[in-house]
Amino acid sequence: MASKETPQINASSQADIAFLLLVFFLITTTMDVDKGLRRRLPPMQENQQQQQDIKVNRRNVVIVRINSQDRIMVGSQPTDVSQIKDKIVEFITNPADDPNMPEKEVKDIKGFGSYPVSKGVVSLQNDKGTLYNSYIQVQNEIVKAFNEMRDQFAMQNYGKKYARLDEAHQKIVKDAIPQNISEAEPKDVGGKK
Repeated sequence: MASKETPQINASSQADIAFLLLVFFLITTTMDVDKGLRRRLPPMQENQQQQQDIKVNRRNVVIVRINSQDRIMVGSQPTDVSQIKDKIVEFITNPADDPNMPEKEVKDIKGFGSYPVSKGVVSLQNDKGTLYNSYIQVQNEIVKAFNEMRDQFAMQNYGKKYARLDEAHQKIVKDAIPQNISEAEPKDVGGKK
């Protein structure tokens, strides 16, 4: 009896095809990329500069606290996240010149002239048990308050929002509405000492 040979398939080009398919899928597939927070840190101080402790009048500081249950306090009042921006704007601008709210110092801003600049500082404090989501929401509301004040100043004086101004005018707006935010080290209020 004669044995029949099974026909073989030429597989020499299959490796090339598999490689081309792999390259195709790598190029066309999108990967999820973790994105960080869009925050710009202050520039590093030069070696010659000494860091000074700045004494701030108590009336010029509003403390925003987030506890381990993610409850928020602005000053001594319990607050919802949606109310933070408006409270910060009211505190920093001090429209009624309330003696319990930040004082203003008339400064000569280069390219603009004299303007009453608020000495207000927002101090953000949180517990170690605070959820990141709550912390970021509060931080965003604080930054949103300063952005709103800068936009309002830019619209009143230049007819454009802050982001649409050139660098020289943006510097004027930054000098008139400084973004003074202090972030304290997280505290472990409910933990062991």
